[in-house]
Amino acid sequence: MVTKTASEIEQAPAHLRGLLRHFADLRDGTHGDGAVTRADKEQLFAAAVTLLDRYARQALSEMNDTLLLGTGSIRASGVTRSPLGDLAATWTLVWPEQEHAGVTPVTLEAFYGHNFHHPHLRAGTVGVWPLNVFSDSDAAAELATLRAMASAELHNLVFQSDYRIVPATVRKGMH
Repeated sequence: MVTKTASEIEQAPAHLRGLLRHFADLRDGTHGDGAVTRADKEQLFAAAVTLLDRYARQALSEMNDTLLLGTGSIRASGVTRSPLGDLAATWTLVWPEQEHAGVTPVTLEAFYGHNFHHPHLRAGTVGVWPLNVFSDSDAAAELATLRAMASAELHNLVFQSDYRIVPATVRKGMH
């Protein structure tokens, strides 16, 4: 099939819907439900950040509880604008061993570059993923992606320092 309609996209597996919407946006020159202007796309971005917030926090909380033994804290920036006009929202997980090692925290970021067609997700040391979230169910479908991004991020931070920045790996009896 050459093209995907909105109803066909909704029939796809949840984790692939955002990617299909991303490709349709590129094909059609729009974002979301037909947004064309930067202002309309920025409104959709701000709404997506609000919808993603609890899922980004959940992914980082799970990592904190299990791997950092509850020693970390989550910080969220809300939507910010750079001098160039980029929009971004970050969720970070910081903990004592990471700060002592001098490596960046685990970071999840929603961003909309000033010259981008539409927004994306990324992590501090992990690549980009399309951000096509327009409902709570869209945001919930991204939880697996956010979990994978956070896990890849922590893995990369271990390479920047070593495994000892993860408290669960140095706890006695941990195999």
